[in-house]
Amino acid sequence: MIYGICNPTSGHGRGKKVGELVEKLLTIKNIPFQMAYTEGTAHATVLAKNAVAAGADTVLCIGGDGTAFEVAQGLADTQTALGIIPAGTGNDFVKTICLPTDPEKALDHILSHPARKTDVGMINNRMFLNVAGAGFDVMTLDYTEKAKRYCRGILPYLYGVLQSMFRFRSLDLTYSVDGGEEIRQKAFIIAAANGGCFGGGIAIAPEARADDGLIDIVVVGHIRKRDLPARLVGLMKGKILSFPETKFYRARSVSFSIPHMRLDIDGEIIAAEKADVRLCPGALLVHR
Repeated sequence: MIYGICNPTSGHGRGKKVGELVEKLLTIKNIPFQMAYTEGTAHATVLAKNAVAAGADTVLCIGGDGTAFEVAQGLADTQTALGIIPAGTGNDFVKTICLPTDPEKALDHILSHPARKTDVGMINNRMFLNVAGAGFDVMTLDYTEKAKRYCRGILPYLYGVLQSMFRFRSLDLTYSVDGGEEIRQKAFIIAAANGGCFGGGIAIAPEARADDGLIDIVVVGHIRKRDLPARLVGLMKGKILSFPETKFYRARSVSFSIPHMRLDIDGEIIAAEKADVRLCPGALLVHR
């Protein structure tokens, strides 16, 4: 049985249109399904758990990265698979799993490709699907949310990056990879990545794979202001791992702390004194 969960507000209302399209296509294909539309934050997780309890084989998530994250929370460690129909503004995780961004092609791909085991991350015992971290990206997201009222796509994130470039100060980061030696340094950003992109396609961890059993950890140290424009261009071109300020690790866990830290967990900002990140290999079935 297929169960659809659609966020009608994703992509500034695009989710509703895509949800209606998916209903039409499944009807034409004579495939039995149930469709539910979310009514608020975390409702998708409740609906996903209900789908599991009802014996659904696959849950189609129609929405953006936030909706996919909520649905994944309800499906992790079950035998019900996730199929993502992109309908948000960023749609970053589908880039990692190489899913078509066109809704009709994505549906055909899901129906013709079996579900495969996919990793998820845990940060302070809270699940994340794509990227978790702290630093420059948190300030960027603050400005991005303001810009979303006026423009769409990657433009709000670019606005956030540009605003943050001139206001951000390097943070006092302490981190340890796989329980090893503690490292202290000035840092621009630290990201623990299961997926490769955030912010509508910006490659924060361009080599990340969601099925390799490892977290890609990217630490960018202090960047001089005169070098910021060049680093921004490099970031947009997916060259972050080549920055002289970058340290890159592939590991099973990482712990880090920053005074007065705010964490970015799949686009949601929360306060925390410390972040303990680990990977849960193969905890989620995904059509990809």
